[in-house]
Amino acid sequence: MNAMRRNLLIHSLAVGSLSAFGENALAQEKSKKPSAPLRLVSIGGALTEIIYLLDSSKELVGVDTTSLYPDSATKLPNVGYARSLSSEGILALKPTQVIAIEDAGPPIVLKHITNAGIPLAILYSNLRFEGVLDRVRKIGDLIDKPQVANELIQKLNLEWVKTQQNLTVAQLKKMSVLFILSQNPTQLMVSGTNTSADAMIAYAGAKNAITGFSGYKPLTPEALITANPDIILMTDQGIKALGGVDGVLHFPGINKTTAGKQKNFICLEAMYMLGFGPRMPLAVRELNKLLAQTRSFS
Repeated sequence: MNAMRRNLLIHSLAVGSLSAFGENALAQEKSKKPSAPLRLVSIGGALTEIIYLLDSSKELVGVDTTSLYPDSATKLPNVGYARSLSSEGILALKPTQVIAIEDAGPPIVLKHITNAGIPLAILYSNLRFEGVLDRVRKIGDLIDKPQVANELIQKLNLEWVKTQQNLTVAQLKKMSVLFILSQNPTQLMVSGTNTSADAMIAYAGAKNAITGFSGYKPLTPEALITANPDIILMTDQGIKALGGVDGVLHFPGINKTTAGKQKNFICLEAMYMLGFGPRMPLAVRELNKLLAQTRSFS
């Protein structure tokens, strides 16, 4: 009887061991199975640039219309303008992660994305160099590349130090710069405080010609003449849409300002200058250099 019990006990232990072994093996096998491939949709040119620098361009399946750099980004499927997205276009790409700027919308489209079970990360603007680093860090976490993100942050910090060391500041402190946004050729908009243009002008060492309000508002001839900017700053795309410098000078009041009389215009690519992406230190350095090289000002 005792021998029989011993045999049953040995059998039970053996079965239990095999069962435990089988469960462990199954768990290990599951852990070896690769996770679903990452499929990214980036809404915001600066975010797209960061994704490229984090060596994840192969995971990008869609971008928005502001994703113009690097050039290879323009060859990816386009989901439209960031503020007027189509949920159908985004969902058709079957993304596993959507990363967007805070201006992305409309809200109903964002709701469709989340209702479809797709993770959506909204990265809010911070118009400081520190904000660029923060977006790099957050995207690194989202795509599971925190170490690569840390390395990029170190490079950007070095680039920023180099920028600060090479700025010409003293002679620009009194220079007034007016940024004009030309979304509609018949109505120009001017930037006030809390805008990327205002932040870039300050970083470059000059001052915004118009203050007293936040965001953008229509530019009137009266306000323009009163502000009398030394420099008019625009995007390459904006001045081209208006027909170049001569086209801008046709707007009432511009030819009566110091900038208009001396044709002191500076133009840079929109996302490079205003996107606050990883090229921001270079953009500050270039804008500062162009301001310093501009003709004499009042």
